[in-house]
Amino acid sequence: MHPILFHLGSFPVHSYGVMMALAFVSGLWTATRRARREKISSEIIADATLWIMIGTILGARVVYVTTYWNDEFAGQPISEIFMIQHGGLVFYGGLIGAIVAGIIYLRWKKLPMWKVADVLAPSIALGSVFGRIGCLLNGCCYGRACSLPWAITFPADNPLNPPTYPVHPTEIYDALLNLVLYFFLAWLYRHKKFDGQVFVTYLIGYAIFRSIVEYFRGDYPADHVHAGLTSAQLVSVPIFFAGLALAAILSRRAPAK
Repeated sequence: MHPILFHLGSFPVHSYGVMMALAFVSGLWTATRRARREKISSEIIADATLWIMIGTILGARVVYVTTYWNDEFAGQPISEIFMIQHGGLVFYGGLIGAIVAGIIYLRWKKLPMWKVADVLAPSIALGSVFGRIGCLLNGCCYGRACSLPWAITFPADNPLNPPTYPVHPTEIYDALLNLVLYFFLAWLYRHKKFDGQVFVTYLIGYAIFRSIVEYFRGDYPADHVHAGLTSAQLVSVPIFFAGLALAAILSRRAPAK
């Protein structure tokens, strides 16, 4: 766990921020390479990626603050809401924010939405790999207690107070599953049957993988678990079925080849 990687003079460089920057750069680079197949300019991808990154951060933070208001933010200075370097981003909130920001941008520029969505989808999965590494370094999104050989233990002297007993490395689980999803989506992009197929496959894959990882999470207060399901698992259900529905609709609309 290294929430602060190093200092530039007296200025701390937070590991979570560095990983978010790497997520942005890696996502932009890989998306730009795929965009060449669709004859979409790198400038369009760069602009779309910036919009999506902003939407991701805003959506992720809004959902986190709303969800944990009573636990962490009530009675705190209003400035604490903006301290994302302390942790506190909900990925499914970021996913929703990214989709909304992407739709606004693509509609505004009158761009082919599903083609661009397919270009960007694998990069979202790749960016999530770096994001979860950031969670590990920051000490958030940790797992339940376990005695497996690969269990990890966080140090006691840290502001987020993760448990000091061995826990599931859920951040690593999530990162590895997103890496698998990235490679599958990158392969699917080269073999897709209709525009939008890669994006809806991402939605389905995200919902499945996130629900699996959530089973091992241990950082949720008891009142944030409903009928044995976490908030992320509950949100994953409509995302999964939305992906299936979109796949059926878009495949029917696709021109015969």
